Order: sequence, then C-alpha cells, then structure tokens
Amino acid sequence: MTDLIEINPLEPSPEALDRAAEAIRRGKVVAVPTDALYTLVADPFSLPAVRQVYQAKGREINRALPMLVRDALMVEELAREISPRFPLLARKFWPGLLTIILPASSRVPLRATGNTGRLAVRQARSVVADALISRLNQPLVATSANISGHPTCRSGIEVFGLMDGRVDLVLDGGRCEGLGASTVDITELDWRMIKEGAVSADDLADCLDVNE
Repeated sequence: MTDLIEINPLEPSPEALDRAAEAIRRGKVVAVPTDALYTLVADPFSLPAVRQVYQAKGREINRALPMLVRDALMVEELAREISPRFPLLARKFWPGLLTIILPASSRVPLRATGNTGRLAVRQARSVVADALISRLNQPLVATSANISGHPTCRSGIEVFGLMDGRVDLVLDGGRCEGLGASTVDITELDWRMIKEGAVSADDLADCLDVNE
C-alpha cells in the first residue's frame, strides 16, 4: 500500500523528509513535489529501485531515467566527459527547469540510462529535492509522477489516486503549477532540444550560440 504524508513544500518537516530518505535507502520509490510538477524519486544505484520505477510508470526500459543532482560538481562524478557547453547551461539555468543530457560514466548503472549510456541531469529549485539529496548524499532518479501516456500529476492526491500500490510513499505538498522542465542533448557536435518546457529553444540558443 502507498502511504501519503502532507507537507509544506517550502518548509517540509524533518520527520517527513527523514521518512522519505529512509524509504529511498531501502530501495523504495517516493513521489515528491518539485519545481517541475510531481516527480518519482529513487536510488539510481539500486537496480531493484530502478526496476520498480520502470514498473510503476509502465515505462519502456530503453528510455533513460533523469536524475536530480545537488550541483554541477556532482555531475562531474556521474558524467564520462563534460562538454564545454555544460557549464554555460548550468550557470544560466540551474537551479531550474533544464535537464541536460551528457555521456554517462561507468559509475552509473547501464539500466538507469535505459541502456543508452546517456545521463540526463538537472539541479532543481526545490526544497524537498535538495533536502533528500543532502540526506542521502547522492543523486536521485527523478522522473515524472505519472503512468506513461498519462499527464504528469499536479498534486499529491492525483499521484496517490493514479499510483496507489505502484509507489511506496507520496509527500503531498499541494498543487504544483507551471511548465515542466525542458531537455537538451549536448552529447553531439550540434546541441538538440529534446523536449521544450519552461526553457525555450531560443533561450538555449541565446546561451549557447552566442558563446560558441
């Protein structure tokens, strides 16, 4: 069964955060509010946890799972190489609504990359996400809280109604409004917008093309 805990997303209780962190340590999947709607978080280094995320969403196993990180320094531990474009994007858009795709290092389980060898990372502007990453001292799998093909849930109650029995815990911080995160791939010679959300292609071009 899925548990539901109400929180203030700007001032979450230490007890709720501790419970969520402990669930993640035990390989469980937790739904939390972030700056990009509700997100499923889990331990990317635990293959059972990664498997449960795919099962909870009904997600194809050849699609990588994005990760939330503390900062750009944490990315250096996860990426095989850092493109010169990465610091330009991170300085301008992080913390915020941009996911950046890089080549994954061997430290990242291939299963978590959807067997693609690519890493999708973001530093969120989220008190809850930051607190969990700090408690666990590691990145977190962070994929939209929905069943594949369904809209991303905007409230903890929606997550609970859709995913009861699929995830272990929901931190209900009320409604999340606004656009989701954008995704850019900088692994090739030319950068590519994979998904447009809060950050537009023009925003990326202004950042990257002007500096190249």
